Amino acid sequence: MDVQSGGSSRGVADARSGLADIGMASRAANSDETDLKFFAIARDGVGVIVHRSNPVRSLTDEQIVAIYAGKIVDWSAVGGKAGRITVVNKAEGRSTLELFLSYFKLKNSEIRAQVVIGDNQQGIKTVAGNPGAIGYVSIGSAEYEAGHGAAIKLLPMNGVAASVENVRNGSFPLARPLNLVVKAEPNGLAKSFVDFARSNAVHDLVEAQFFVPVGPRRAAGGRIDVRGAGCLRVVCPDHPVHLRRVLAGAPADKPRAISSRPGMASY
Repeated sequence: MDVQSGGSSRGVADARSGLADIGMASRAANSDETDLKFFAIARDGVGVIVHRSNPVRSLTDEQIVAIYAGKIVDWSAVGGKAGRITVVNKAEGRSTLELFLSYFKLKNSEIRAQVVIGDNQQGIKTVAGNPGAIGYVSIGSAEYEAGHGAAIKLLPMNGVAASVENVRNGSFPLARPLNLVVKAEPNGLAKSFVDFARSNAVHDLVEAQFFVPVGPRRAAGGRIDVRGAGCLRVVCPDHPVHLRRVLAGAPADKPRAISSRPGMASY
């Protein structure tokens, strides 16, 4: 498996140009992407995170907007201890940024960030290492890392806890599909890969990454290049179990996990 980060914009662009057979995008299709086919393989939420030691237990949407717009610059203004707020924002091309801006009705040019990061792991490490920081990342990644000792905590949104379970039941307001993207209706090996990735045979793998699985399908395996938010070169010549190992992060001929962390495809 060859994984290349770059964000959802790259996944869509590489699928559209034919550079990749399959791209990945952790968002819904945009209105100008009707030439592409999007296939949801899971759902995730985007949640606001702060340092675990931060006494602030919740923020209103208005407070979050004011913090990111540079109108609130000290934690004492929102019930925390006096101290400068470090605003952590996502880089251009990241679907997490697009979703955040859309939900809070912000423009990226309005955000006053001290730190700009790429993937979820960078965001989590940045906030975990700075008691005054605030960021937003994949709920699945954050819940996993917090459960494994990372010094972060997820804040509720509109009174709803930021959790995988609330993404699953549809109550969390900031959620998104995780998609495979192809240029045309898939056939052959591409169809086999897409169908298998959407089947109930991989639900346990999706849940192990702290995401929410979607509809069941069945398929066979094969050899294919996949590029996108992450870029996977998958070689699985014989049987779906090989694809299952690859999706879990292990080479087809060696059932050894490359990584047990969620979100490593850098959506």
